[in-house]
Amino acid sequence: MIPLNTFVANLEQVQLRIAKACQAADRSVDSVTLLPVTKNHPVDAVDYAAQYGLLSIGENRVQEASKKREICKSTVFWELIGHLQSNKARDAVGTFDRIQSVDSMKLLKKLDRYASEAGKCLPILLQCNTGKDPNKSGFLVESMPRALELALSLDSLQVDGLMTIAPLDDSLDVARHAFEELRILRDNLSNKFNTLLQELSMGMTGDLEQAIAAGSTQIRIGSALYGSRI
Repeated sequence: MIPLNTFVANLEQVQLRIAKACQAADRSVDSVTLLPVTKNHPVDAVDYAAQYGLLSIGENRVQEASKKREICKSTVFWELIGHLQSNKARDAVGTFDRIQSVDSMKLLKKLDRYASEAGKCLPILLQCNTGKDPNKSGFLVESMPRALELALSLDSLQVDGLMTIAPLDDSLDVARHAFEELRILRDNLSNKFNTLLQELSMGMTGDLEQAIAAGSTQIRIGSALYGSRI
């Protein structure tokens, strides 16, 4: 685990990049939140983030996050950003405050069922594979209206918005296109269903500028804050 002063220096650099990207896009810096991704790092990574005012963190795996949450000293909002197998949905509902990576009808129904049993309304994001990357999870663009219709009909789920992961490609134009596609999709779905889909979770260390230009409201950053993962 990197020392705290290294984390602080990294955080300042990331925040500067976000500020410059917002300025270039004529957006308020307050319109973009930074989600530290603490997967494969010790629980100290969560405490670092909380100490410097980052009160939401992203994790990729249910079991890892559950163990960290049991021993974490900080009060933070736990978000699942990694692929969720439907057989782990019950545990995910008990571990996370929001699940971003909802990518199937089956998962929607299971999350609703387990959230209802837990007596909670679970915030979610619908993951869309706007880049049509065969290596990425997510609904296809054409399936999103039906997915959102189902999600909005489920009493124990709250749809906060959409998320995507750009295809792995050397060209940042590919990422930009994927992000713009998600924003356009969000706007169309909001109008069609008369619902506010406020969150657009898109952009990571290598493409945050393109994501902010396209309208991202949340940037997911891991390596630029914490260095290489274990």
